[in-house]
Amino acid sequence: MKRIFSTLCFVAMMVAVLAAGTAEIKFDQTSHSFGSFSADSPKVTCKFKFTNTGNGPLVIHQAIASCGCTVPQYPKEPIKPGESGEITVTYNGAGKFPGHFRKSITLRTNAKQEVVRLYVEGDMTPASDID
Repeated sequence: MKRIFSTLCFVAMMVAVLAAGTAEIKFDQTSHSFGSFSADSPKVTCKFKFTNTGNGPLVIHQAIASCGCTVPQYPKEPIKPGESGEITVTYNGAGKFPGHFRKSITLRTNAKQEVVRLYVEGDMTPASDID
């Protein structure tokens, strides 16, 4: 009898989870190139737009950049099915050596695909020497 009750409880929980729906995150793009920019203005920003294409609320638990020079900002509230949001990523090359860079931002969500990586890259040219 305990087995039947346990099995029924498990089935009921699974039905509740499935009825709640599953979020799906779809980005317009997952990489961005800043191109070339000068170390005179080392801070550049871009936005990654996404849509919840699932049938449950989307929650972004965290966004972690591969380096302290890259800062992601993301919505803290759940995104309803069919609604959109954006991740703002700022790269600050102040104090960094000029040249090419490529940084990643790892998102952890409750979506079907729990981990998503976004990438930013660019070429910071040396500051102009004005005497």
